[in-house]
Parts: sequence; C-alpha cells; structure tokens
Amino acid sequence: MTKIKFCGIRSPETAEIINEIRPDFVGFVLAPKFWRCIDRETLGLLCRKIDRDIPRVGVFVDNPFDEAAELLKSGIIDYAQLHGSEDERFIERLQKAGGKVIKAFKIASLSDAERALLSPADYVLLDSGTGSGELFDWSFAKRFGREFFLAGGLCPENAAEAVKTCRPFALDVSSGIETNGAKDPDKMRRFAEAVRSTQI
Repeated sequence: MTKIKFCGIRSPETAEIINEIRPDFVGFVLAPKFWRCIDRETLGLLCRKIDRDIPRVGVFVDNPFDEAAELLKSGIIDYAQLHGSEDERFIERLQKAGGKVIKAFKIASLSDAERALLSPADYVLLDSGTGSGELFDWSFAKRFGREFFLAGGLCPENAAEAVKTCRPFALDVSSGIETNGAKDPDKMRRFAEAVRSTQI
C-alpha cells in the first residue's frame, strides 16, 4: 500500500492530529528561507509530542552538512530530505552518518527523471519544484524504475488518482492539507482515507 508523508508540521496541535491519523512519515522544514521552517527548539518540542514510531524527516535546502548530520546522528530525525544542489558525495556522507536520505528532483523532462533514477539516495522524491504546490506531468512517474515519493499539488481530491496512476512508494503532501496556511485536520483525515482506501 502507498505510504503517506505529511510535511511542514509546525504546531503542537498538528502533532496531536499526526498521532491520531498515523501517517508513515512526518516532515519538518529546516531550511531557513522557507516560511514553514521551524527552529531547533520547536523541532525538539514537536518530536517529543509525536509518537516515536512515526519516522521523522528533516527537510533541507543547501543547509550545512554538519547540521543535517548531527540531527541524524542524534536520532532526532530518521531521514534527511534534500531539495537543494546537494551532490552525490553529500548524500553518501549523510548515509555514512547513520541516516537515510531522500533526494528531491524537479521533474520537467525525461532527462530529469533519468537523473533521479541514478541517485545514490535511499529514495528519490519527484516534484514540480520545492514547495510549489503544483502538479507535474505524471507520465514521467509511470513505471519509474525505483521506489519514489510523489509530491507537488497533491490534495484529498487527487490522492487516489495519484496512487492509481503513478504507483508511488509514498505521497508527500503539505499545502494540499492546509487551509489559510495552517494544517487542516479534516483535509489530513480525508487525504489519509483516500490513500488507504485505494488498492492497487
């Protein structure tokens, strides 16, 4: 069954809903240039509130290597999700630090998809652009040759279609489960139900 990742978690109230719905991954934006970014203190607070058996993903965009590596080594996060210009050596160094890596790729052409296939990351994430909230051409994701996270423009209304069309390892959603910039419990529940009720 396709897994679910709720990303951009920022509040204790949302953490409580996470524990209720139990997605397969929970993501925290740790890249300072993005409005959903949280600081280290808030990250610690949210991680203490969210059940430990839900894997935590730190989202980075060209952050210093030591910052991501320290969070992985300390066990605060389980995965580092990279959306910047991080190269293969950067990825491999993080893996040696004891964590798993998800590398994001903006998919606009066949060559973009081919680059994603060759990444040494544990998983790749196919997206229309970091935090764009827009769909990309899903034809590039059909019959993709490795497990991948699908992101970009997902919402409760198209989650089932995404599962059926692309057969991803996981769906990664942030803005699609928000109302006026805040996580919406109803949308979160409907998204999870749409994915979990879709059999492929």
